[in-house]
Amino acid sequence: MTINLDELREKISDTDAKLLSLLAERLRFTQQVAETKIATHKDVRDPKREEQLLVSLVKQGSKLGLDPHYVTNIFHVIIENSVLNQQALLAERANPEHSQPLNRVAFLGNPGSYSYLATQRYFARRPGELHEMGFKTFKAVLEKVESNEADYAVLPIENTTSGSINEVYDLLQHTSLSIVGEITQPVKHALLTKNQKDISNIKQVYGHPQALMQCRVFIDSLDDVKKVPCDSTSAAMQLVSESERDDIAAIGSIEGGNFYNLNAIKQDLANQQENHTRFIVVSRKAVKVPIQIPAKTTLVMSTIQKPGALVDALIVLKDNQINMTKLESRPITGNPWEEMFYLDVEGNTSDGPMQQALEDLKGITRYLKVLGCYPVEDITHTKVPVFKALSE
Repeated sequence: MTINLDELREKISDTDAKLLSLLAERLRFTQQVAETKIATHKDVRDPKREEQLLVSLVKQGSKLGLDPHYVTNIFHVIIENSVLNQQALLAERANPEHSQPLNRVAFLGNPGSYSYLATQRYFARRPGELHEMGFKTFKAVLEKVESNEADYAVLPIENTTSGSINEVYDLLQHTSLSIVGEITQPVKHALLTKNQKDISNIKQVYGHPQALMQCRVFIDSLDDVKKVPCDSTSAAMQLVSESERDDIAAIGSIEGGNFYNLNAIKQDLANQQENHTRFIVVSRKAVKVPIQIPAKTTLVMSTIQKPGALVDALIVLKDNQINMTKLESRPITGNPWEEMFYLDVEGNTSDGPMQQALEDLKGITRYLKVLGCYPVEDITHTKVPVFKALSE
């Protein structure tokens, strides 16, 4: 019997369409679940329920001949999407003043930059039309929100390869804006060219300084190649796209390169395989985070100039059982050898332990400010005891 390839592909396409329809139906059910949780004040996540669900799905999949890890990976993505959509709905209900028909969002660069991609992902779950506004500097991005010319700004704050983005931290010292959200964007750097396909012919590589730093090992391995910093990855890609030279390349994402008709001749360029950038979203108005949603709070403080002052501040967090996820120090402008400390902690400013910690910190610091309390969007996947599930 001859297998008709076109017929098989048509059946696969029909199956894919059914899967999409079922996923949409599942999403509608999870939205109803979110409505119930709002009414009953239940937490968005139920780890025990998630584990039971995944164990059951692994068993069902095994009977159908599906690999347990394949089933687990698929449903991790589905559950993550469900959790984020439920969190977005709860946050929307708690902050009706932030729900508007148009979201004017400022970011670094133009379409195709990593900030642009992060903006697209973050606001895909938020109501209202998205109006993107790209600028050349972080300062200009913040100023647009401060002057009410934009509603939000999306700013990169740290990267797993190159570390903290100090310029953004320094700007946060002097802004009245509040952090209202965060999103972690996978960063997959590629070498992008207009027509060139041979890496050995590349003489100049354009990119944002952070991107060039994150790909330093790869670039240094090339013979006699000059690194040229640009305002953003999109600016680098646009420059290469508009140039008549065929010996230049840009560092950027494949998705971004598509905006400028560039081709990736080399992928996965970052010094570290796991390369992610965390972005913060800032606005003129702070947000209320429902207690059912995992929250993060960002603080900035300066301590009294005495031995052990920082340790005393950290002990306050320990005594209130608050976990610190980030500690960053930056020089205080105009005060040589003095530091401002930025802290990310797990906790909600509406919760008792966090309120007590803030009160205690006020008494032992020279300066303390909450830069924002906002929902955590970095979803930790529930672990599944696969072998145990299959043995039962």
